[in-house]
Amino acid sequence: MKDVKVLGPGCKRCDAAVQMVKDAAAASGVEVSVSKVTDYAEIAGYGIAATPGIVVDGKVVHAGGLPKAEDLARWIGG
Repeated sequence: MKDVKVLGPGCKRCDAAVQMVKDAAAASGVEVSVSKVTDYAEIAGYGIAATPGIVVDGKVVHAGGLPKAEDLARWIGG
């Protein structure tokens, strides 16, 4: 199971990123645990300045704006 965190203040883009992660996981058949991180200090701890940010298994893979579907598939499936 992959551990995915979506970092952001809870804006619409952050909510959309959560749904995109869930959709990519379902499409690839990979189980994921998705959590939202809204605490600014915790977000800053990942070195994220622009949100939404995406962390997969402890590694920052994306920051700022919505990710591309093909990138999500690679991060989640790989």
